[in-house]
Order: sequence, then C-alpha cells, then structure tokens
Amino acid sequence: MTRDYSLVVFGATGFTGQYVAEEVARVAEEENITWAIAGRNSEKLNAILENVGKVTGISVKNVGIIKADVGDPNSLSEMAKKGKIVLNCVGPYRFYGEAVVKACVENATSHIDISGEPQFLERMQLDYNAAAHDNKCYVVGACGFDSIPADMGTVFLEEKLGGQVNSVETYLQINSKLRARGHFATWQSAIHGFANASELKPLRKKLFPERLPLFKPTLKSRGILHQNPIVKSWCLPFPGSDRSVVMRSQRYFFEKENKRPVQIKAYFQCTSLIAAIIMALSAVLFGLLASFKWGRSLLEKYPKLLSFGVFDHDGPTKEEMNATSFVLTLAGKGWSEKLTEPTDAHSSNPDKELVVRVSGPEPGYIATPICMVQAALVLLRDADKLPANGGAFPPGAAFARTSLIERLIKRGINFETGFKSSL
Repeated sequence: MTRDYSLVVFGATGFTGQYVAEEVARVAEEENITWAIAGRNSEKLNAILENVGKVTGISVKNVGIIKADVGDPNSLSEMAKKGKIVLNCVGPYRFYGEAVVKACVENATSHIDISGEPQFLERMQLDYNAAAHDNKCYVVGACGFDSIPADMGTVFLEEKLGGQVNSVETYLQINSKLRARGHFATWQSAIHGFANASELKPLRKKLFPERLPLFKPTLKSRGILHQNPIVKSWCLPFPGSDRSVVMRSQRYFFEKENKRPVQIKAYFQCTSLIAAIIMALSAVLFGLLASFKWGRSLLEKYPKLLSFGVFDHDGPTKEEMNATSFVLTLAGKGWSEKLTEPTDAHSSNPDKELVVRVSGPEPGYIATPICMVQAALVLLRDADKLPANGGAFPPGAAFARTSLIERLIKRGINFETGFKSSL
C-alpha cells in the first residue's frame, strides 16, 4: 500500500501532541520524511501547525492535515491508511487508545504511543500482538518518558556490565529551579489506572499463563521509605509503569532468546525526609479518593488543589519546562560470567555491579516527544534490527538491537555509566 506520509501525529492539538509535532518538524528535513498532523478540529490543527512553524522557524507548508476522531472508526481507518506510522498522543489511553490501535493494525500501519497505563499497554499486547504480526506492523507502547529511560536503560546496563545481570534498582530524580508540573491528562490517567488496578492480575494471567521461574538471589524491596546509599537521598517506591514495562521486555528476552530475566524495583527520590513523608501522605490521600467514584470525581474536578499544585488543566509553562530536568539512576548487580541456561542457579553471590544514569530535559513534554519521535524513526530506519515480522512490544523488546540509544544521545537524552566495581 502506498502511503502519503512517513509519520502522522494524531492528537496534535492536545497539550503533549503539540510538542510532538514541534519535535517532528525539527527532524523531518534531516531525516527526509513526510509527515502530517491529525485531529478532530481542522481549525485547531491549522492553528497548531502555524504555531509549530513559528516556534521552530521551519517551513510547514508541505505538512499534511488529516481530520480524524476517536469516535469515528472510518476516519481513524482513513488516517491509518495515509501513514506508515501513527504517533498516538490522545489519552487517557484506557478511554481513547484502543480504537486507534485497532485502526492501525487493520491497515498494517505501525502504532506508537506514550502511555504510562499498564492496563492499556498489556491489554493491547494481549489483544493485538497476533494481528500485528500477521499484518507485519508494530504496536509499541510506552515510548515516552514512560518508559524508554527505564527500559532502554536496563538494556544499556546489561550491555555495559558485560556479564549476567541479576537485578536492577531504579531511582528517579526530578530537578527543577522553578516547579515541576504536569498536565491534567496525566493526572486523569493516574486516577483511573489506580482505580482499576484490580484489572491487572486477571489480565496478566491471560497474557502470561506461565509464571517465570524463580531466579535467585531474589531482589527484595527496600520498603515504603528508605534512605538509599547509592543516590544519597530518601526514596519511596515509584508507582509508575516502569517496572511493568521492563518486566515485559525481560520476559520477551527470556522466552525468545533464552536469556535470564533481570529483576527490577523502582523508586522515586525525595529532596528530604520531610518531603518524603509529605509525598507518602499525599499518595495515601490520592489512593483513598481514587478508590471511590465520588473521590475520583473530586480528583478530576479539583486537580490543582488535590495534587497540591502538581497537576492542572494548563500544564507547565515553557519557563517551567526549561528549568526542569530528570536523572534516572539504574543500579545493577550481577556476575562476571553468563550462564548457558537461564534457569541455572548461580553458586555464588553477585560479584559485579554497575550504575547507569539516564538523564535529560523536562520529562513530560520535552523528553517524551524526543523519545517518541526517535522511536518512530527507528521503526522506519532499522527494520532489519526489529523483532521479525511485527507484533505488539514494549520498547526494550522492540528496540534492543537498534540505534535508538545512539539517536537519543544525539537529541540530548544521555546514557552514561556511573561506576563499576566488585562487591
């Protein structure tokens, strides 16, 4: 099928979509690609495209405009037919994502999203992996800050350690000279993800009917609150999608490549003990409200108040974004030598460690568009290095053999080794 465009940015009029469109504009000429923006309101699409030209200083006269609505399957199908890859920026994905995935897979169009919603990501793998494989297209979820730094960071750590990795602990630090804020759509996704967390267990039984073997030594949790010697700060468990995404990639490597899977735990760094306690109490309040319909209504009605200023309908300003950055520290432990069989038990404790740091600009609306666009370009350019014949994948499984990390480094998202020593 002849395609009009290499990339189609669906949801370009949304808060994140506008920044994805800007990022595509920055790389389009260098990569020699054609592209279009898509959404349900033609006037807003024209306004966004005009703004993209002003912000980037790049001509957008040849950029296409496609009218498409998640409530109109025919329009989604027509959009999918016009592009090789759809970059889906319309969330929350549990409400709006599947219709786009379905249209893409039925038309043999690859689909990339930036979802941090485990229920959506895992259900799309369960329901569309076979069809995507049959139609030789790719459905790759979590291609934003959730969860490329964690998933590709684990791939990077395994490569650099050189032996057999047993476990990885991740520590996320958000730095901001002003304040770090997020948009309402992210808040809404978190509300409904927590409220429907009970969906995950039966979903995972269908997706992975056989449990992974028990690999030892077992990576134990450090608890709800701990002071960590590696990153030298107080830390809490990180409730995002990173761990679930990384574990799906590790399961893929175990099943397809006979590789021992890495165990992982994810944590969030706090600036002080007081900040950690306040954050923990805020999480308890959020969890309590999200558990009830009336509570979810309050959370959605008063996001700024109930998130203590972290989320609102306006999202961060350009000044706030430019003043914000992230560092994800991945601390790995393992052995100097690999075993020939992943089910074998090591006779000794890990004798090797490596710390990797993935760092970059503001995560939600600068780093996420970079990750998403570069992931799409890898689908275009590195076809011979992707899992054969298509399917639905997390980013680590899809891009482990590709140039994605090198591309991200060139765009300002750094992957670096911290230190390496014997335990």
